[in-house]
Amino acid sequence: MKAIRKASVLFFALMFVAGTFGCAGLNHHKVEYKVKKQHLGGDVSPTQAYEMLKKNPKHVILLDVRTRAEYQLIGHPEGAYNIPLKFWTGKMGDKDYTKSTNPHFGEDLKALFNPQNDTLLFMCRSGKRSCTACSEAVKAGWPEDKVFNVMGGFEGDKVKDKNSPYYGQRKLGGWRNEGLPWSYHVDKNLIYQRDLAA
Repeated sequence: MKAIRKASVLFFALMFVAGTFGCAGLNHHKVEYKVKKQHLGGDVSPTQAYEMLKKNPKHVILLDVRTRAEYQLIGHPEGAYNIPLKFWTGKMGDKDYTKSTNPHFGEDLKALFNPQNDTLLFMCRSGKRSCTACSEAVKAGWPEDKVFNVMGGFEGDKVKDKNSPYYGQRKLGGWRNEGLPWSYHVDKNLIYQRDLAA
């Protein structure tokens, strides 16, 4: 009986160690962020963005440019405003639901923030739409040194290793995978303001 207990304890200890180090490849410290698209403005990692927010919470603003459904149902960084760069159309395309561009994006930014005082950090799912949002903000009047793409976005990139138990899942980098504060709670002060006016 003692031998079985010892074997069980050893087995679970090995499983713990294997689980801890087996997931190390998904650790945010190992992720090398890449810019997904050329854009105006700069680039920061999620951790760098979080540090910028903590340093100057009054004038550094985090904007989640995903669709309203993504913001609510998948979650979002705590304190992030939602101004969608695109809207879901509700119509099925070749592979998934299609999106239409938000024609008011620049106006929406200027209605809430000041190009002279506010630094904008843009985030999307994995870092592509946020690149477009940076360029749109510069077109709307923001200086390039006050606009940043948050690389890796909220969810991060998909695991491409077919041997990984996480294959196809968004586990590589991103705000959520870096363990930064996020929530499902929807604050009426942070959601897309045109929804409140409708």
